Amino acid sequence: MTQKKPNIVFFGIDSLRSDHMSCYGYDRLTTPHMDRFAQGGTLFENTISAYIPTTSGYSAMLTGMDVFGTNVVALRHKGDIAPGVKTFPEVLRENGYTTTCIGFRGNPASRGFDKYIDFSGWGSWNEGRSHKAENLNAVAIPELDRLVAGEQPFLLFLRHMDPHSPYLPPGQFERMFYHGDECDPNNRSMDPVMAFKPFRDYFASWMPPGISDKDYIIAQYDGEIAYMDACIQVIFNALEAHGILDETLVVINSDHGETLYDHDCYFDHHGLYEPTLHVPLIIRYPGKIPAGKRVKGYNRQQDLMPTLLQLTGIETDIQFDGQSLLPLISGEVATNGTEFYITECTWMRKHGWRTPEWKLIVALEPDVHFKPPVELYNLLQDPLENNNLADSEPEMVATLRARMEAFIAKRTAETGRPNPIEVAKGWHGAEGIDFFTSSQQAYDTLHIGDPNQAARLQAGERK
Repeated sequence: MTQKKPNIVFFGIDSLRSDHMSCYGYDRLTTPHMDRFAQGGTLFENTISAYIPTTSGYSAMLTGMDVFGTNVVALRHKGDIAPGVKTFPEVLRENGYTTTCIGFRGNPASRGFDKYIDFSGWGSWNEGRSHKAENLNAVAIPELDRLVAGEQPFLLFLRHMDPHSPYLPPGQFERMFYHGDECDPNNRSMDPVMAFKPFRDYFASWMPPGISDKDYIIAQYDGEIAYMDACIQVIFNALEAHGILDETLVVINSDHGETLYDHDCYFDHHGLYEPTLHVPLIIRYPGKIPAGKRVKGYNRQQDLMPTLLQLTGIETDIQFDGQSLLPLISGEVATNGTEFYITECTWMRKHGWRTPEWKLIVALEPDVHFKPPVELYNLLQDPLENNNLADSEPEMVATLRARMEAFIAKRTAETGRPNPIEVAKGWHGAEGIDFFTSSQQAYDTLHIGDPNQAARLQAGERK
């Protein structure tokens, strides 16, 4: 009798930056339940989401392919994943699994699940505090009960949305990490945020009227993480109550990080800076994955699918771009690569090359933030990436650019397709414009939110 393949519970947490989790060293206790959970598994300290944002990040995570392999680079990607590429749920289904996806449909990377379930609760200032994780649990727990009662091994994919804006954690989580007056007229830290025309109407739809203190908004992000962490414990409890926690393969991952007050990319997830690239990864599967282990080597989203298939014992003939993480966990290898091609196609269209010491960012068109066309940072001496060395280190720029272009040439030759970020016309969704010719054009074109609603809210009194 063959042993039943493990059930898989996969937490895909949107917009979660690892350095705001206490198990990754954050000084606020934001993730006590995930911290304890991580002690029973392996935590990866240097997981890189190399292809920003959601669509390209999840495409790599759920196919094992890099951005050339998926042909998906933009948030507003049109069409499917590249021909011949199978998704993780499709491969599992071919091998006897039943699969359910909660909170993630209509995206190229979400293809192939047997069942899709939605949940609500995004919230706004008028609608009140957001209960996203509770709403997810309300549909996830009955579905988990159904899957456990079935005969087939299952994949339950849970796309948590709490760290994604709007940051409106409910109840005590609002003031959990903040004590003060968020509308103090003497605090002007939110002035540049609310002056950024492309986003200010969206911000006004969920931030307090008269908001002046950036630290309050950052505390709301942290409160969202803590609230979600408490709700995730409910899923852990359900697995334990069913008696299957220790025989279930559980993954905690994020599609990308989040920029808070970083690099003018306010309270969003764009830019190729470390807060966006650096994401958490925790895998727990007793007997197969060691407990209490922390892995320092680099890995990327495309390494996850080959890892999970190896852990389930499923063999395929897929030639993944990613590498299994098991040799990294066992210490057979120190890292799954050191130099990476990185892309971002959300509100800006850029690519670059990251090494342990250096990061090169090259703009493919003028961007909405009026940033320089080339940026170079020494990640060891300047980990916050505040000092652009592109002008003072032209030889390093040339060296990294040559490595990046050689890699692009190699991968385009292997796939027989152009680099997707170089041909992503209309990536921003603005009709009649393929690529921006000036930063002013980008600034005047890109916009989210309702200006009339924003004006009404900001004119009102805080209740």
